[in-house]
Amino acid sequence: MVHNRIDRRVMLGGLGASCLGATLAAPVTSVAQGTWPQGRTLKLIVPFPPAGATDVLGRLVADKLGQTWGTNIVVENRPGAGGNIGTDVVAKAEPNGDTILIVSVGMATNQYLYPKLNYDPAKDLSPITMVALVPNLLVVSKQVPANNVAELIAYAKANPGKLTYGSSGVGTSVHLSGELFQKLTGTKMVHVPYRGTAQATQDLIGGRIDLIFDNITQALPHVRAGSIRGFGITTAKRSPTAAEFAPIAETVPGFDVSSWFALFAPAKTPQAVIDKIYGDTKAGIADPALRAKMDALAAEPVGNTPAELGAFLQTEMKKWGDLIREVGVKIE
Repeated sequence: MVHNRIDRRVMLGGLGASCLGATLAAPVTSVAQGTWPQGRTLKLIVPFPPAGATDVLGRLVADKLGQTWGTNIVVENRPGAGGNIGTDVVAKAEPNGDTILIVSVGMATNQYLYPKLNYDPAKDLSPITMVALVPNLLVVSKQVPANNVAELIAYAKANPGKLTYGSSGVGTSVHLSGELFQKLTGTKMVHVPYRGTAQATQDLIGGRIDLIFDNITQALPHVRAGSIRGFGITTAKRSPTAAEFAPIAETVPGFDVSSWFALFAPAKTPQAVIDKIYGDTKAGIADPALRAKMDALAAEPVGNTPAELGAFLQTEMKKWGDLIREVGVKIE
């Protein structure tokens, strides 16, 4: 069971842009005896405010794991500094499995965006598993004189600096999608950051900005209502929840962006604990009832191994680190 359970309206309320906190030190003898986490209260740290993507998915996973283990999992929101505050809490927590982190793309990008981090994402945290991928969707104002990705690129090239693209903030996957698009297509657009994409979407509908590489859950209802147009999915393959949209990569080779949400533990957490959390999380997100809730959020369950998540994180660090250095994106 999970404390502060989120209701269905909040769960469907949106994936906005998106760790675990310290608990009292506890002995790890139960790990060796194979009884962990019996009799323990665990903590899942979410490094973002309630009701965003990381929080919603974190609560779904915590609820399922709490049921599986018959234990309490307290979900604690520790927002601030693009996820760095909550992540740092987990990095410094006792490595006994009682504190877990759910985090997103900032795990790969923040070290390049911020002047200094108080933790090392590669050394201070142990990967467990990726819970889900959520594609972004390239959505365009009805006033833009283009009907598909190829025509949008042609228009942007013919009118450098004229198109504006909104985002949920500097350094988010919504922002970096636009930077990567410009790099791969040789176009130049003007970035307009917002505090989340809700206001950006309203400005897009009103024609005050031209496009957004928006979270699919936020954008899709507006596309299907006809108030904006959807040109392509940002992932390399089609999304099962919006199969009508072809990948942008079919027009722009190498373009592949998603918002991803993964579990991490403090470094030196016993491998037996890591493996148990991984195995039970993978089984949990395969449960039809939980998958139905994730489908409603356009979240694609993953459940990869700790080693696979670690390799993926290295790939993401390389991709975004190179891009961020090249375009000079910084958060002061």
